[in-house]
Amino acid sequence: MKMKQKLIAGAIALSAMAGFSVPAAHAEVSAAIGAANMYYWRGLDLGAGDPQIWGDLKVSGSGFYGGVWAGSGDAAMGQEYDLYVGYGNAFGDFKFDLSLWSYSYPNSDDEVAPGDLSEAVLSVGYGPVTATYYKNIAAEYGDNSYTYATLALALDKFTLKYGVHSQDDQGGTSLDGVEHVDLAYAYNDKLSFTLGKVIDDGVAGTNDEAKFVVGFSLPLE
Repeated sequence: MKMKQKLIAGAIALSAMAGFSVPAAHAEVSAAIGAANMYYWRGLDLGAGDPQIWGDLKVSGSGFYGGVWAGSGDAAMGQEYDLYVGYGNAFGDFKFDLSLWSYSYPNSDDEVAPGDLSEAVLSVGYGPVTATYYKNIAAEYGDNSYTYATLALALDKFTLKYGVHSQDDQGGTSLDGVEHVDLAYAYNDKLSFTLGKVIDDGVAGTNDEAKFVVGFSLPLE
């Protein structure tokens, strides 16, 4: 309970710093929990084969939203919680979304706190095609040169996505040039299947074996 209260308080604080405001009469609160057989992140398995459990709490209204996501399964960094705020809208077939994310790992060796590792995310779509760009804007942790971009095509229950990492190599582990392709199938709004494959490992040592992900999510009402 204390951890949940801390996460909610952190989400409210991040929303306030970003100027996030939703009229109380129009605000909606939603929550969900989920699980997957691995922590699949941008073409990579962060859990080295371990399963993942996650939860999400979100407040939204008038296109604005903010919340907190928490999950397990990262073998290198441990427990994770993310704070986010954003705004999205659609005009006919055109849609867009802009959000800010802060990733925290309180149990890691570096004790990554809110604000230490952050990204700005811009997503623009038209019809079934969506392009998304992620930019690391952290000041205290991580390489600010890191970016990630995807191009996705959604057809009924299937989604085909191409993703590419870009990062200047500054002596550490770099994902520069790593490319992957995902084919996802949404059986329904709770169960999904994803087949992912790294098609260019960029640097030696990146695991390019095909990955099969089974994900389950359950809304809490």
